[in-house]
Amino acid sequence: MADFIETYGEDLRDLTEQLLTFKTTSGNEKEAQEWLSDRMNELGFEVYTWTADAEDLADSATFPSADAIDVDERPSVGGVLEFGDPETGPTLILNGHIDVVPVEESSWETNPFEPVWDGDSLTARGAVDMKSNLAACIFAAKYVHETNNDLDGRIVVESVVGEEEGGIGAVAAALSNPYPFERDAAIITEPTELDVVTAVEGSVMMNLEIEGRSAHAATRWEGESVLPHFERIRTAFRELELDRNERVIHPLYESFPISWPVNFGAVDAGSWASSVPAYLTSEIRIGVAPGEKNNAVETEYRDRLDAVVAESEWLSEHPPTFERRAIQFEPAEIDVDEPIVTAVQAAMRNRGIDNTEPRGATYGADSRHYIDAGIPTVLFGAGSIKQAHFPNETVEWSDVLTATEVLVDATVEFLSAETVES
Repeated sequence: MADFIETYGEDLRDLTEQLLTFKTTSGNEKEAQEWLSDRMNELGFEVYTWTADAEDLADSATFPSADAIDVDERPSVGGVLEFGDPETGPTLILNGHIDVVPVEESSWETNPFEPVWDGDSLTARGAVDMKSNLAACIFAAKYVHETNNDLDGRIVVESVVGEEEGGIGAVAAALSNPYPFERDAAIITEPTELDVVTAVEGSVMMNLEIEGRSAHAATRWEGESVLPHFERIRTAFRELELDRNERVIHPLYESFPISWPVNFGAVDAGSWASSVPAYLTSEIRIGVAPGEKNNAVETEYRDRLDAVVAESEWLSEHPPTFERRAIQFEPAEIDVDEPIVTAVQAAMRNRGIDNTEPRGATYGADSRHYIDAGIPTVLFGAGSIKQAHFPNETVEWSDVLTATEVLVDATVEFLSAETVES
């Protein structure tokens, strides 16, 4: 039997390169999804498409308001391959997202949407996060389908939209099953450095607004600058971060220097060099451990903010606002003994990966939506999260090939399990 690389190695490379030429930033996924749907049809998949309903998404914890969700002209795609008697075997999802984050082209050495090879290295926006891994799902499924005639069940390959915005396509798939069958497990091919990830961190996304009093810079003592107040709040939040990292313990996160980080990702203050800054806004991301609830962690930070306010006469009279932004990420975790976990671990060992211990990730992922719907889900893929959202985003192609072979073996391992009740 020919091995995967001999059979589909060039096809995987070609499809990846073509996917990388599409500028699939949020809201611009349709052309690529239509192209991918046609390609999957040509490869023999039965293709399903779905578009999320904003009102339905607003019922989830991720999206508090339907008005903030852009779903128009944003189809997600699922390709199905069936084996033997599909009703008596399990159904496995191989999932990737098609959307990519925007680029600042001035920070790139190459055109972000023209894939560039340097030996084994492939550079383009989405090379790591996560079009190489999405292509890997397609050809892993195709290879398993062609080379295993004694299996029962199904493989579903999903290309979903809006993951970077909270998981638009995945939330819709989890809430309203787009297929006429149930799903038993999923592998989401985030860039995990060929590790198996069974837990993802949550995050609360907040807006902080502080009011001061303007004055001419020549008499700045007549004003009330927002900057010292902001610095006291930032310091208090960092102290709480330190306290939480000592107090909230999870075995899969002990290796991280900061397990539940708080990050002030955007700060905007003042309007003119000769004026005392009288207004400040900041966008803040607060890490939430698996097993915690976003609401409870938000309350901790609200209480800490209230303590800072109580110590300041100005802030007591002009209290800051501290409100959630549109997108929230709940943490998620599955048992390390789940069959999908052991299937991936067996496949890793088969492909020469010695360290198969599950680990946690400090970022959020679409896995949380499937886990919440009762579908055990792991993350596994090529590349490093350190390259994601980064200028000159690069993946090592040898890792993509290894990841694809692991997906092949994990799929066979999972579908070879005992038949499910029909």
